[in-house]
This record gives sequence, structure tokens and C-alpha cells, in this order.
Amino acid sequence: MGEAEDLGRLEREVLALERRGAVSPGAKERVIREELGLVPVRYYQLLNALLDDPRALAHDPVTVKRLRRVRDARRAER
Repeated sequence: MGEAEDLGRLEREVLALERRGAVSPGAKERVIREELGLVPVRYYQLLNALLDDPRALAHDPVTVKRLRRVRDARRAER
């Protein structure tokens, strides 16, 4: 079993939601609540942790690298 298989169902679903691309913030919050059963704050905590998780990088390198670039750019603006 490879590293990517070690990701849990919820972790894979978070990455899949991010892979879908941009939707309006309200629509994304609704999806987070309805499809994943999470409050948005918890979703973003989980997502941020996934960006530093090598298993997530192995599972979906394109999405993780894109989100890391976005996160790094936001941090640089502060």
C-alpha cells in the first residue's frame, strides 16, 4: 500500500473538492457543510494541514502544489 492510500476518506474528499476549482464562497460553504458535514473553519484547518502532508502530495500533487503556491503568496502579502 502506497502513501496516498493512507489518506482517510474525508481527507481525499477535501482534496477532491479543492480540485474542482473556484466556486463562489457561499456555494463552497454549502458544499462543505452538506457534502462533507464540516463547518468551514474545520475544513480549512484540515486543508491547511493536508498541504504539509506528504501523503496528500502523493495523492494529488497538482492540487496540493497549486494550493501551496496560493498559501505562500497570501503569507507573503502579510
